Amino acid sequence: MRLIIGQPNLEPGLIQLEKELREYADADILLYPEGYLNQNVEEACRLAATYGTMIVSGHRRLDERPKDRTIIIDQHGQVMMEKAKYTPAVVVTQQEVAISTLLCDEIVLQGFQHDEERVDLLLHSIGVGMFSEEQYNEWLEVARAIAIRNQCMVMGTSHADGSYRDSDTSIPIAYCISSDGEVVFASHNDTRTRVVLVERKGADEVTTPKQGRFLIKVEGLE
Repeated sequence: MRLIIGQPNLEPGLIQLEKELREYADADILLYPEGYLNQNVEEACRLAATYGTMIVSGHRRLDERPKDRTIIIDQHGQVMMEKAKYTPAVVVTQQEVAISTLLCDEIVLQGFQHDEERVDLLLHSIGVGMFSEEQYNEWLEVARAIAIRNQCMVMGTSHADGSYRDSDTSIPIAYCISSDGEVVFASHNDTRTRVVLVERKGADEVTTPKQGRFLIKVEGLE
């Protein structure tokens, strides 16, 4: 499975999303930040179908509270999952990989717990960058704890611009953590797109029930 973790700028349309779908045409999943899709869900569905790529991001229903929604659009352009912020986790399956989501500060306000079935991959769409070094470190550590507790990979990304409540500090973040809590990468004010390859281990490589079932490789790290 090939995942693209992007850090676009805030924009009213989907220009950056389409550019990355075109550039990474062999991607299986594109992970984008909270709220990036705005009200452009129909167009995002069209693009997902055109390029054959699952999109995991967030959009807004401005007439509802909470307005933010996490959304998963499959490679055929169908909405597989749409979930309001601060509601219980939902799991979908892609290529026999069980996927769930976190939306921005859900990670610290309610955490992640899903005991009904195994989760292999948790995708975390963040709104804007971290407002302090302390927040940056805290969210990474919480993500590590979630990965270890649930024995799942955790990957997240924020927008490249914008700030929390007009804070003077904004640190764009993207990260990838393996199921044993290893930080595969954590970008700090580095908004390059990352390509993450997830491969299923062979049966002889998994020796205990809790051992991670996937290998992670990242392209573009220097």
